[in-house]
Formats: sequence, C-alpha cells, structure tokens
Amino acid sequence: MCGRYTLTPPPSILEDRFDAAFAAGLTDPTYNAAPSQTLPIILNTDPGRIQLARWGLVPGWVKDLKAAPKPINARAETLTEKPSFRTLLQRKRALVLADSFYEWQASTHGKTPYRILLKDEQPFAFAGLWDEWLDRQTGEVVPSFTIVTTEPNELMASIHNRMPVILPGRDAELAWLDDTTGPAEHQQLLQPYPADGMQAYAISTLVNSPAHNSPEVMAPV
Repeated sequence: MCGRYTLTPPPSILEDRFDAAFAAGLTDPTYNAAPSQTLPIILNTDPGRIQLARWGLVPGWVKDLKAAPKPINARAETLTEKPSFRTLLQRKRALVLADSFYEWQASTHGKTPYRILLKDEQPFAFAGLWDEWLDRQTGEVVPSFTIVTTEPNELMASIHNRMPVILPGRDAELAWLDDTTGPAEHQQLLQPYPADGMQAYAISTLVNSPAHNSPEVMAPV
C-alpha cells in the first residue's frame, strides 16, 4: 500500500514539470502527506490545472460522508473487477504529485520506515483515481482521490509487498490522462517502476505521526 508520501519542490518547479498551473494559489511543501489531507493532483478532465483534493476516495454515490469507506489505495490488478473503480478507470483518472513516499519494513525488531524516491530525486506522478461528492445539505463539492498500487519491484520487495504506481515519465503521464484511449491501454501503464531508477534509505520513526511535517522526517538514520 501507500500510506504516506512527500511533495517538497516549490510550486514553480511543479508547474514547469507537469505543464500545469496551480488553481488554488501556492502550496507549502509537505514532508509527511497523510490520508484525509488535501493535496495537489491533476485531473484527466482538466490537465492544465493543479488542484487540491482529499486523499481517501469518496465516490459520488455515497450518502453518508462520515460513515463511508475512504480507500486511500486501489489495487491495479482488480480495478476492472470492482464496479466503482472500473467506472473511475474509464472516466476519472488523476496524477497525484509527489517526490518520494514512505513504507515500513517489518522485522522481528519492529517496523523500520524507509523513504523511497527516484535516483535523480525529481518529482513524479502516482497513477490515481478521483471522484467528487456533493453535500446535498450545504451544496459543497468534495473532490477526493485514491492512489493505484501494484506488485513491488526488486527494490521494494525487500521492504513491502506492494508499491504505488509511479508513471514512468511525461509520455506515460499524458497517456494516463488521455480520454481517447480505453481502460485496457490505461491498465497497461500500471506496472512497477524500474528498480534501477529508484533508491531507498531508512529514516526515523518521526514519520509515524502526521503531526511531524518538517524536513527532519526525511533525514536518513
């Protein structure tokens, strides 16, 4: 699964990298993004704009926001088997902007957190799905998203049995957003990122609490 990640570059770098402008103004760096937080994504319906959405998918058909499950991840292998995800794969795909993510390696001594990033340390995009929920009492529209996960590559296999789908470059990102291709082509993009393009190192347990949101969280130990 993917339960924490980072997005630390300044907005100008992100706008250049993804050829999109922030719709809601500038955003502060996040060193410990966690579920339920509002975070930057790019929608297939508006690829030139970086907007904010809640991490934890709330489908549009949900009646009770508080009681509804809010999945933070969706398994790539079963997207077409689940009606809610199958529809989103067809109609509502997103780029979830990041520059690293965290995962915990279990051992007899407990769980060791790791930071995982690209070797060139550049920002990238997770494959995501999104939806909007309408509060019929207030009229508020709540956008939300989930991150697609897949089997681990060789690097991640020693840390965890899943990894988020990192789209391998701009062509793949544009293909994921492209509405002119079908679900089969989109699902072909949902592969483990090549291990030789990634790096990982152990960090402190500061990351265990979302309240810790500073560069110290990312420091190697």
